[in-house]
Amino acid sequence: MPTVNFSHEINCDEATFWELFLDKEFNEKLYKQGLEFPEWSIVEQTETESEVRRTTKGRPKLKNVPGPVAKILGDSFGYTETGTMDKKSKVWKYKLTPSAMADKIRQEGTLRIQPAGEGKIRRMVELVIEAKIFGIGGMVESTTEKQLRDGWDTSAVFMNKWLAEHKK
Repeated sequence: MPTVNFSHEINCDEATFWELFLDKEFNEKLYKQGLEFPEWSIVEQTETESEVRRTTKGRPKLKNVPGPVAKILGDSFGYTETGTMDKKSKVWKYKLTPSAMADKIRQEGTLRIQPAGEGKIRRMVELVIEAKIFGIGGMVESTTEKQLRDGWDTSAVFMNKWLAEHKK
């Protein structure tokens, strides 16, 4: 599958965005309340002078998944996300490792932001989704893209609502 791109306007400046993006409490609310994940946690988060590294584990609530895809992913599908932000370039690079078929499904991406007017940024996500599964690889890829698109859209709404309610 080719690269997939998502873009959302977030109502804050760059510093506020990265502060929220890396904040444990905000992320727990985002994933558990906003995205309705039955399980989500930060396994480890470390910061050095040049980068931030974070590993999370999650079990998303899968919605409207075709039968063949649901069968191969299983009832307790989850993933581990390993990401790194280079503090100089302010680019977040991450890789998701699924709990099922990790040797056949590849998902990795980058997140960047840019100014989008007074007090706003544009969050841009570029993903590579690849499923090397005979007969249903394309279905897995398109289902994954839809699930991710819905999740990123929901997270933008949640983040903007949270920002409006917590303005300093």
